[in-house]
Order: sequence, then C-alpha cells, then structure tokens
Amino acid sequence: MSITPVFSFFILPGASGLLLFAAAFIFAMWAQMKVKSAYAKYSRVPSRGGITGYEAADAIMRKAGIRDVKIVRVPGQLTDHYDPIHKKLALSDHNYRSSSLAAVGVAAHEAGHAIQHKVGYVMMNIRQTMAPAVNVAARFLPFIMIGGFMIGRIVPSFYFPWTLAIDLGIIIYAMLTLFHLVTLPVEFDATRRAKRELEGLGIIAREEAAGVAATLNAAGWTYVAAFAGSLMNLVYLILLRGRN
Repeated sequence: MSITPVFSFFILPGASGLLLFAAAFIFAMWAQMKVKSAYAKYSRVPSRGGITGYEAADAIMRKAGIRDVKIVRVPGQLTDHYDPIHKKLALSDHNYRSSSLAAVGVAAHEAGHAIQHKVGYVMMNIRQTMAPAVNVAARFLPFIMIGGFMIGRIVPSFYFPWTLAIDLGIIIYAMLTLFHLVTLPVEFDATRRAKRELEGLGIIAREEAAGVAATLNAAGWTYVAAFAGSLMNLVYLILLRGRN
C-alpha cells in the first residue's frame, strides 16, 4: 500500500511550504531512482541455483508451514504484494518467472510478510487494523484540502471557517504519518526474514546475498521517503494553522 498525497503544498505554498515540498520531493525521487536502479541491475543477474521467484516464495512458505496462501501472478513491474485478507502472495510477471537475484529477493520479501501474518507479528496486525480507515481518509484528503482552500478564498470567513479544512487535513496527515511509521518495521522485518530464509534454504549462495540485500534495502528507502513526505505535509499544515 502506498499512500503519499501531497495536495496541501499545491494550494498555499509559501516559503516554508515550498521548502518542505522540495525536500520531500527530492527525497522521494532519490528513493525511487535508487530502487529502480538496484532492481534493474540485479534483475539481470541470474541466481546460481536457478530458482524462480515463484519457487523461492513457495519454498520459504512451505518451510514455515504455510499451506493456505496462494501465489498468483499480477501484471506490472514491482507490483508485488502480500494480501493477508485473501491470503494471496502476488508476484509481478517478471519476478514470478525469473530466477534473477532481484526476483528471488522480492519474492522472499513477500513470503516474509506471509510469515509475519502466520506468527501474528504485532506491527503487521496494527498496520492491517489501521489500513481501512487510512484508505478512506486518503481518498477524502484532496477534496478537503482543495475544496476547503478554494471556498476559503471566495466565501467570507464568518460564513465558512476555512481553517476547518486545515484542521481536517492535520488529522488525516497525522493518521497517514502514523501509518507510514508503523509500516517501516513491518517492511524491514520482512526483508530480514527474506535474507535469512534465502541463505538458510540454500536458494542463494553467500556471495549472492549482497545483490539481494542491495535490491531489498533500496526498496526500504521508498517507505522511509513515504513517511518523511507525510510528516513534512503534517508539519507544514501545523505551521500554516498556527499562522491563522
């Protein structure tokens, strides 16, 4: 799940808003470039064992005693995810059939989420509990921010307290920031489990671990960037509210 709206910066930027937006934007672009670069590099490096992403995920889950999770193929690139509600581990087409270091690394990471679900990993449970409310809030955010500021510029404040839109934005961004914060340990733990299981099962050799780690660690930065972007939006709105 990726929830990183930045609508507030485009409405009433100001110097502080532009600075925060620039910092968040640059960080997010750097993280995206880093993961794409690492993935592109190691998706061209075949693993010595010749195990595909599908086979890696299946082997890891079988070792963990997971028999009720279906591995499915989904279109797109880096669209891989684990669905705990329907118990599906979705792998993008390339990662499903490829035996590259990037493919087995990503597949193992998603299998790590399946293990978290099986053992009742606390942070994952918290994230799943928060997800429905966060999804709904994120859908309403652009209407609240854009609509609130537009009306505030047209309608006198004694008819419409436009700061109410900022208050609602602060509440939603607080939810998003907390959600992204909770997501960090979930993703890092899944990566840790993936590295351990790949080596433990002999799917990759010790000297291949660096390639897998480079891919998964780069992906981890995208979650850090999402948290930072949401936090900066929250700080900006709080500063804006303080001026009004």
